[in-house]
Amino acid sequence: MVKIRLKRIGKKKAPFYRIIVSDPRKTTHSTTLAEIGTYDPLKDPAEIKIDEEQAKKWLNNGAQPTDTVAGLFKKAGITK
Repeated sequence: MVKIRLKRIGKKKAPFYRIIVSDPRKTTHSTTLAEIGTYDPLKDPAEIKIDEEQAKKWLNNGAQPTDTVAGLFKKAGITK
């Protein structure tokens, strides 16, 4: 099973995340299958950029989003 999850790439006390598709048995910093967006929680309001076409493709292929990513998808209007 494939997961859609966040990969933190920001500095200390300045988080920035990439939304990635990867194998859940590997770490987030190992090889990823795809990068489908970014999330910047420090901006007001938080900035969410997601490639909607790729996200829907991975969801239709059976990828499971984590709880946090599912919430981001709802805010972006990708899922209900």
